[in-house]
This record gives sequence, C-alpha cells and structure tokens, in this order.
Amino acid sequence: MVRFMHAPSAQWKNTFRKQALEMVTPTWLSFPRPCEALRQVSESKARALDEAAEWRRKYEMEHLRAAILEQKQKKREQYIDQSPPDSWSPAEPLDSEKSDPENGEESPVGSVNGWLPPHSNSECCKREGICTQQILRSHSGSTSNMSLLTRAPQAAEKASFRLQWGCAGKKDSRNHTHDVVSFECGNITTASRSSKQITLVWNSPPQSVFILCKPSASDVTAICKEMIRWLKEEKGIGVYVEPSMKRELLDDSSYFRCVQACETEQEVHEVHTKVDLVITLGGDGTVLWAANMFKGPVPPVVSFSMGSLGFMTPFRSDRYKDCLQTLIKGPVYITLRHRLHCQIIRNPEAVKEGDDPCEETHLVLNEIAIDRGMSSFLTNLECYCDDIFLTSVQGDGLILSTPSGSTAYSLAAGGSMVHPQVPGILFTPICPHSLSFRPLILPEYVTIRVQVPRNSRGQAWASFDGKDRQQLNEGDALLCHMSAWPVPAACDIESTTDFLQSVRDGLHWNLRKRQGSEGPTSN
Repeated sequence: MVRFMHAPSAQWKNTFRKQALEMVTPTWLSFPRPCEALRQVSESKARALDEAAEWRRKYEMEHLRAAILEQKQKKREQYIDQSPPDSWSPAEPLDSEKSDPENGEESPVGSVNGWLPPHSNSECCKREGICTQQILRSHSGSTSNMSLLTRAPQAAEKASFRLQWGCAGKKDSRNHTHDVVSFECGNITTASRSSKQITLVWNSPPQSVFILCKPSASDVTAICKEMIRWLKEEKGIGVYVEPSMKRELLDDSSYFRCVQACETEQEVHEVHTKVDLVITLGGDGTVLWAANMFKGPVPPVVSFSMGSLGFMTPFRSDRYKDCLQTLIKGPVYITLRHRLHCQIIRNPEAVKEGDDPCEETHLVLNEIAIDRGMSSFLTNLECYCDDIFLTSVQGDGLILSTPSGSTAYSLAAGGSMVHPQVPGILFTPICPHSLSFRPLILPEYVTIRVQVPRNSRGQAWASFDGKDRQQLNEGDALLCHMSAWPVPAACDIESTTDFLQSVRDGLHWNLRKRQGSEGPTSN
C-alpha cells in the first residue's frame, strides 16, 4: 500500500486520472467514425475515376487527331499519284518568275495569277486542305501545264502579276529571299530588311473587278453606280457584284445588265479565278466581309473609306478615279494581312455515330473571341502551344488575334497594337482572374489549341470576326494556326505610313495638349 507523505494536489490528481484513462481506453475508439471513413473512401474513388476519365479523354483526342492527319496524308499522296506528270509544282518557278541575268532582273517574291502566298509550299496542302496547284499559270497558251482544279474557261481572261521587294520605289539590287539567317565563313548574320516594301507589278492589265458595298447606305450605292460606269466606259473592265446589289442596280436602270453576280455558292468559291481586283466601299466591316468570302487565294483588295474608323481603308472615296487609275497602271505597294485558320474539334464521346467531329474551318482576318456567354461562372480554358501546355485561362474569355486585329477587340482588352506585317499571333485574355496574366505575342508558326476541360463549371462560346458564333461544350477543342492565304491589301502611300496614320487619325493615339513654354526651367 502506497503511503503519501502529504495530501496529493488537485493538479496531480487530474494528470494521474488522464493517464489512467489513456491506458485502459480501447484502440478502436481512436479510429474515425464508420460514416466518415466511407465518405473518404468514396471521395478518393470518385477522384480516381475523374482522373482516369480525363486521361482517357485526352488519349482519345490525340488518337483522333492522329487519325485525321493520317487520313489527310493518304488523300494527299493519292492526289499526287493521280496528278499528270507535266503539271506545274508550286516549288518550281514559273517562266515569268525566273531571273534574267542579262537584263539585270532579279527573281521576284512570287508570280501570281490567282494568288501565291509569300511562304507558299507544300505545307499549305497539309494544313489548309487547299492545294497550291489551284494557282493559275500566267501567259499559259495551253492547258497542259495547268492544274486539274483550274481548267476553267474564265481563267484565260484573268490578269497576271508578280511581287517584288523594293525600297523607296526602287527594286532591291539583291536577290531577296525569305531565309533571314545566313551562315557564311562560320559567321551567323541576318538579312537587312529595313524599309523593305512589297510591290505589286502587273504583267497584263486587269480585266475584271469585284465590288463589295456596305449594305443599306445610299451614299455607298451612289458611288458604286458611278464607279461601275467609269470602269465600263473608260477602262473597259468587267464588274462583279453581290446578287442583292445587282437587283438594286437593275431596279434603278437597265444599264447595269452588263454587271455580273455570283449567284451560287460554287460561283462564290471560284470567284478568285475570275476577278483581278476586289474593291470595297464601306468600313473595316466591309473588308472583313470581303476576306470571309475567299476561303483560299485572295485577289488584291482596294478599300475605300466610307465608314467610321477605317484602319484597313486607306483610300478616299471622293478620289476613286485617281486611285484606281494608279492601281490599274501599277506598280503599287501592298500589305500582306495574315489570317488565322481555325477549326473546332468536338468531344468524341458527345459526337453521334457517323458524324464528323471536325467541323467547318474558318479563316479570320481580325480575331477569334472565346467568351463565357450567358453563364455567370468564369470560363475555364486549357491552352496548349504546339501540344505544350501553356496556361489555364480563368476569366471572361480569351482573344486570339492577328496583327491586323490588334487595333480591334484585342486592343480594348489590353493587348498591344502591332504592325500588320509583323508575323505573329496575339494571345490576349479578357478580364482574367489574375493580375499577373498579361497578353502575349507568339510566333507565326505555332499551333494553338484551346480546350474546354471536362470539369468546367460552364460552357464557352467562340465567334470568328464577330460572327458564326458557336458553342464549345466540355471536351471540345479549337485549333488555330496562321493561314497560308493572306489578304493582299493595296496601300495608299506605303505599309508603315498607312498604319501609323490610321493609328493617329483613328485612335488619336497619344494626342494631348502641348505643354506651355512658360514656367520654371531646370538649371
């Protein structure tokens, strides 16, 4: 028996009682409750199932993309095997393109009867679904050297032109190529490209034009009537218009029966093989409409300003005779406005059997805007650059813009203004839920994939140049890369001068009241 010398204190009693209870308490009381344990197990299982489903979806998407590319490769090889042996290859220069050393002429950038992109190669066949053999050969007396896709009776009437590099109105004395970097004697150098402008030179005079007018505008219709009469009577040039404009012209006078119109979708698709120039009467929206009509090569575009801002309309409508006279005579500076090639790939699990998961492609001149639509939740988008994870966008949306579209929606969202001949893709978030999320400018050769994740709380909507709005559901993806078919826009003065003038006059860029000369001065 333990005998205490003194009476135990209250603190000592509490400590002894606690230790005694811990010694006799059964171990099962320390485990979680059965209901809580079941809940933890179910949550872990659900997370594992979600992760497995997400990896399965990504695997199926990559497998589908690989199957589509393989199918396109087989079709391309089959087309090459079926092509005639004497057909012209885009990699081979035309007779009119070859340099003449005796006359001191250089090889131009390209020779075009429809349109030859500055970086025309077999890559456009791989990525566009539009073969470069649609290009017409200039001055071809027979159809043996013409592609099967361009054996149309109207093709012989089309004028040909070529592009060449120049500086201050003079041709470049060197044979300019697109290889920027050269390696000579162990030294890496870059080609001098300062003040280089692309000049369009007609090999034969234009024979036909396509006039696109701003709808429901009486002043535009009046200018269009005058321009048609002047082109027919003074220049002997044929005119194409839209069907709605032709009906409006015929209601006014039977004189306009000579005007032609593209009535069917097939005629619209082949209009680039019939016209030498595209004339727009309106604002930037009319230029976007004209670019949207051409799913492949685009003839040179002449834009007359009859709108509000006019970033892409450098010519004044009241001087259309002088402007067209200069353009028809040539040479004239042009700006290559690049376009984006976009395609939506639907979630394979949501596509019905027999349907194609790859929807119609879009060519945009300004931007693709992806927003959250009517949903009150933030949009959640996974972005990849050349299949490398870039970032996850959480905010109101995302803008993928061309340099030409840098002064439009992208500028309002905080993006930078970019010269239209700077090759690149603008990556601009819309009201991002992060202060460090700033806009990017990516190289022109990358492919961007924007994907709606499976666990997204809301849906997304994509619009292309402000129209053709389509919904993106969970698992859908949007692929975007630079198109091989730019829009050649004629310049009033030259590319840089027109761009800076439009920024100053249209946006009043950095316009402020000048500081007065009176006041304190620094010593």
